[in-house]
Amino acid sequence: MVRAVVLPAVGAPLEIAEIDLPAPGPGRVRVALAAAGVCHSDLSLSNGTLRQPVPAVLGHEGAGTVTAVGEGVTAVSPGDRVILNWAPSCGRCRFCAELREPWLCPHANAATTVPYARDAAGGDLYPGLGTAAFAEETVVAERAVLPLPAGVPLTDAALLGCAVLTGYGAVHHSARVAPGESVAVFGVGGVGLAALQSARIAGADRIVAVDVSPAKEELARAAGATDFLLATDATAKEIRSLTGGDGVDVAVECVGRAETIRAAWSSTRRGGRTTVVGIGGKQEQVSFSPLEIFHFARTLSGCVFGNSEPAKDVPVQAEHVRAGRLDLGSLVTDRIGLADVPDAFSAMLAGRGARALVVF
Repeated sequence: MVRAVVLPAVGAPLEIAEIDLPAPGPGRVRVALAAAGVCHSDLSLSNGTLRQPVPAVLGHEGAGTVTAVGEGVTAVSPGDRVILNWAPSCGRCRFCAELREPWLCPHANAATTVPYARDAAGGDLYPGLGTAAFAEETVVAERAVLPLPAGVPLTDAALLGCAVLTGYGAVHHSARVAPGESVAVFGVGGVGLAALQSARIAGADRIVAVDVSPAKEELARAAGATDFLLATDATAKEIRSLTGGDGVDVAVECVGRAETIRAAWSSTRRGGRTTVVGIGGKQEQVSFSPLEIFHFARTLSGCVFGNSEPAKDVPVQAEHVRAGRLDLGSLVTDRIGLADVPDAFSAMLAGRGARALVVF
């Protein structure tokens, strides 16, 4: 039996419970978690914004050590340090093999629909986003683990599993920020801080951070922001004022709200690029007039998991960590225990802190 954070039903309070985790079967890997990040996507799973069979053990941003492997597993062995990959592509479908867009693989989240453990009463439990990282241990498919490159602290490495892959990918893969360009990042949470650091790594000139909380300014500037603005109805206008009236070259939206997406788009120059990372509800609508779409010739793009290929991107990001260009620890504002996850959800709802990290 292992302790875990269980979502008994959509919208229900989280519970700390003992669960029965099976030995890994063929092609499966058991991992003892060292750390797991508390991501806004976990909150979206709990409130129904993202669909997830329940009851489920949440958590998807994690790192740990392999304790056992099932028959046929060759990629890792007991004792290996690994990062959990919550969206493992299949490698065979059209998106993977033909279009070379594995981040859009329709099979990446197949594990979410298959029970992986049992509760104390013997009932089925599902793995949140396929990984169930809010637990002392988890069992996942072989393709859902990535070997951790040397030189990266195991606990902080959990952030590579989502926040960094997403924020880094939004800047480098989706927006393709070039040296000398200006960037605005909306939302200074874990992903936003990773995007700010990534914009600095990309060589961006002016980097504007936007958030509703003035307490985020210090975090944003430490991550590379040259300017910090409190989010208001006039944010887009303020950003244009900072950039000679034109607007930034690139905006990265990490909130997932209609008004923030609209503000990010409006903050870019003519021909500018907006990448939307945040996940919003399907009931919200973003409006543009046909005339302004023609006149401004801006680009608005969705971004799934940073348009990342984890097996290729994690080694690159690890090199940035070793070289001191990427500071994983600075993304974490709270190091907590497993029982503190419900409070961390409340803090996210209130806009406090950036990334809480469960350390086992």
